[in-house]
Amino acid sequence: MSEIANTPEPPYYAVIFSNHRTEGDNGYAEMAGRMAELAKSQPGYLGMESVREDLGITVSYWKSLESIANWKKNTEHLEAQRLGHQKWYSTFRVRVAKVEREYGI
Repeated sequence: MSEIANTPEPPYYAVIFSNHRTEGDNGYAEMAGRMAELAKSQPGYLGMESVREDLGITVSYWKSLESIANWKKNTEHLEAQRLGHQKWYSTFRVRVAKVEREYGI
């Protein structure tokens, strides 16, 4: 079972990455693990949730739009994005949303 991210009181931001993978690993698993660890060290990072079946969805949570922009420009992350476009994803969408309310048990 995946963990649910422990986020602070809103507002904060969510980056929603929905995707379909290409066939084979082609180095994906290693890079995905590295990106998860690297994201944790970025200023403004709040947490992440990820699931994969046929459709993969990863939601990362961030303190501000500036922290998201800085993560997008990270050199290692830029390389992962390049490889994703080139060989790991057949389709994907990235959505950025402001979380204004949350509740749960």
